[in-house]
Amino acid sequence: MKLSIIIPAKNEEDCLPQLLRSIDQQTMQPVEIIVADANSTDNTRKVASGLGAKVVNGGLPGVGRNIGASIATGDVLLFLDADVELTNPNFLQVALEEFEFRNLDIATVDVAPLGGTRYDVISHRVYNRYARMWGSKRPHAPGFCIFVRKSLHYAIGGFDEAVIFAEDHDYANRAGQKGKFGFLSTAPVRVSTRRQDRDGRFIIGVKYILAELHLLTIGPIRHSKFNYTFGHESKKEDYARGKPII
Repeated sequence: MKLSIIIPAKNEEDCLPQLLRSIDQQTMQPVEIIVADANSTDNTRKVASGLGAKVVNGGLPGVGRNIGASIATGDVLLFLDADVELTNPNFLQVALEEFEFRNLDIATVDVAPLGGTRYDVISHRVYNRYARMWGSKRPHAPGFCIFVRKSLHYAIGGFDEAVIFAEDHDYANRAGQKGKFGFLSTAPVRVSTRRQDRDGRFIIGVKYILAELHLLTIGPIRHSKFNYTFGHESKKEDYARGKPII
């Protein structure tokens, strides 16, 4: 089983090296790492290529993931975000062994914060329990860690590029209707809390709750009311560009 890792990125020169180095330390190596760059204005492309990744032109996360998948040579795809780390060197090996043993078609893992506060630890645990509660009835798979067979990715038409926010959960839900979904028991993926630090934990929490309610009652989010912007910038940079903060 060959694994291709796909990472959508924009202005990720700070976080991306940590992720790529954590992949390099894995006991099982992917056949390729593809970084779909969304017109970064920093050194993201240079950093990615310098650490051995293939760099392609991307866009919003769903667009970048689809572009990466279109050139991937592996039969299993792993979508990661640029601000995560695989802190357990056996993560890929254990995850893929379980993925194959359980004959899954799409899967994710629990999430834990990289640093952060006690609130972050608790809120991530609450999310894990909530997502596991739904299980395969309504799969939840955050875009920072999705394992999926390439055949299933193409069978559902990939990510819906018209979905502006929570495109990952829409993808997982559609994939779970055609394939077998599961949560892997391997170590959690650790994700940065920089967005919470920047925008505030209350604001982020409310936004995610409202997005979940939208998905449950109305459907995929194809409008811009959630003010989603891709790429990491400081509040000062966002205000200078006149961009909405999320």
